[in-house]
Amino acid sequence: MGGSDARALSRSLLDLCRMRKLTIATAESCTGGLVAGALTDIPGSSDVIDRGFVTYSNDAKRAMLGVEASTLTNFGAVSKETATAMAVGALERAGVDLAVAITGIAGPGGATPGKPVGLVHFAAAARDGRIVHREHRFGGIGRTAVRQRSVVEALRMLMDLARGPQVTAKPKRAAAVTRLRPRVTRSPRRHAVKRRPPR
Repeated sequence: MGGSDARALSRSLLDLCRMRKLTIATAESCTGGLVAGALTDIPGSSDVIDRGFVTYSNDAKRAMLGVEASTLTNFGAVSKETATAMAVGALERAGVDLAVAITGIAGPGGATPGKPVGLVHFAAAARDGRIVHREHRFGGIGRTAVRQRSVVEALRMLMDLARGPQVTAKPKRAAAVTRLRPRVTRSPRRHAVKRRPPR
């Protein structure tokens, strides 16, 4: 997974968002703006990409994205909670349709107990309320490789959200089943009512 994967994904994502009239913002820590860079490297991306937040420090995460100090203190910068708060913050502050956030430990240093080099948390948020989180442990594959793979993963998450909700059909089927059950129970009652008058 490298530059060619990111470029192909960026093109596909931009085409889909253009077709569905969706806008995007990014919030990046360990990737330092590489996701926004991959997208804006494609000509014509300005009709989809609104802005990118590079929030490397905790202060930047708080000031630019509204991440709560308590979230950073209790869970750390590299966590599901912080990634989610970053994505939601980018979505709200940019007023876009989709936002993705990345926070991780690209290495070679920065590891802490339970949080090794190569750990990256991703979150993507949509205007319709959908929020997705993913955790990847890329391992000690090198700083550049961790960042490149993170870009590809972030683009994939945006692509999934841009396609729209995929569970809308299931509740309708369930509702159809529940509607059939009362009809079955009502028919015996109607016969019972008809039998009573002759008595």
